[in-house]
Amino acid sequence: MSKELFKTVLYLPSQAAAETEATIVKWHVKPGNSFSKGQNLAEIESAKSTFDFEAPCEGTVINLLFPEGDSAPIESPVIEIETSDESLKNEIPSAGSKKSDFPQMKLKEVNEEKIEPSGIISILGIGSYLPKQVIHNRELLKEHPDITEEYIFGVTGIKERRWAQENEKPSDMAYAASVEAIEKSGLSPNNIDAIIVSTSTPDVVMPSTACILQKKLGIRGTPAFDINAACSGWLYGISMAKGMILSGTAHNVLVSAVDMQSRVLDKKDRNTYFLFGDGAGATIVSSEKKGHKIIREILTADSKGLHMARRDFPGYEVPENSSETDPWMRLDGRALFRFATESFSTMIRNLVIKSGWEVEDVRWVVPHQANARILKAAAQRSGVAFDRFYLNLDRVGNTSSASIPLAISDIEKGLQKKDKIIFCTVGAGITAAGLSLEW
Repeated sequence: MSKELFKTVLYLPSQAAAETEATIVKWHVKPGNSFSKGQNLAEIESAKSTFDFEAPCEGTVINLLFPEGDSAPIESPVIEIETSDESLKNEIPSAGSKKSDFPQMKLKEVNEEKIEPSGIISILGIGSYLPKQVIHNRELLKEHPDITEEYIFGVTGIKERRWAQENEKPSDMAYAASVEAIEKSGLSPNNIDAIIVSTSTPDVVMPSTACILQKKLGIRGTPAFDINAACSGWLYGISMAKGMILSGTAHNVLVSAVDMQSRVLDKKDRNTYFLFGDGAGATIVSSEKKGHKIIREILTADSKGLHMARRDFPGYEVPENSSETDPWMRLDGRALFRFATESFSTMIRNLVIKSGWEVEDVRWVVPHQANARILKAAAQRSGVAFDRFYLNLDRVGNTSSASIPLAISDIEKGLQKKDKIIFCTVGAGITAAGLSLEW
């Protein structure tokens, strides 16, 4: 299959810093001529030397931009060509170049005056995405014939989960959730001033999944970056978005959370294999429109828990020929149970106090969907009745940082204005985060 042809321009090679121009002594090609890589295109004379101008690729001459005998500024292109050499799409002009036909960074126009946020910062438009592929417990028992579906449900509280199709990427899931969030917020992509993506399974190590998402949304000129606070990432992202608004950097910040853990699970590891599902969630944090009012946030991390949840290999896939580094996600189940139970319950109690609420005021606790047994134990210690904890992990599993927005999407139609809601989560790090919200 032939490569696509495209037009581009070529510059003279950089010379000494003091030299600003060179003379075209003789062209060895003319418009319409084909040339090969390394072929001498022209004889060039500068103040200090005479040299051959060699082609960096093969192609066809479209136009000679300077005639023989003329002096060409070093910063100007001298020949227009057509080529299929993709390396020329990223060709860097000479060091002295001031003009370029290559795409330039677009900066979103902002007023010189600092953006002053209103007194209320809200979240708008919850968006979510779940892959279509449903994986039941029975499908995971091939590697574990000594246990049953009932055992898995009894230990985890999970009956089924969604796993991404082979051709899906994390950025695809984040895009679907983000589009829904933007539409439900009543905004357009042009209103988005920044993009934050929480993920521990990015498309690639770099560029960030946030920048890939930015391209999919057709947005340019706004800051975009990833964060990795594991399962706590979405709440970390919301707090960072609020900080950007308070600093005067943005009005509306898209915060998306996406994790594709299905590709990084060791089928033989019972501590992880049955727990995780794939999914994405998103929201807009805004000072521009009234929405669901953010009351208080709590963020923390404790490095004593570094060993409790970890993965030593980057990305959302494990290559067939991976290195000697363990590529799979690993959990210390017993240690996590104790740590997470205490963290959830402490977070809930502190948020109730810091928000000026009573326990009875809480309409819903929407926790990270870690494990049903952990959440039941946390409810007992927090003082909030377990029937006020919303769980959907029986259907979607543990979707890491996407789990809270996915859960909100389930219940938002039944929420009433002024309902008081608590979000709480614990993730690898060990990180923990909580947020109180007035719907």
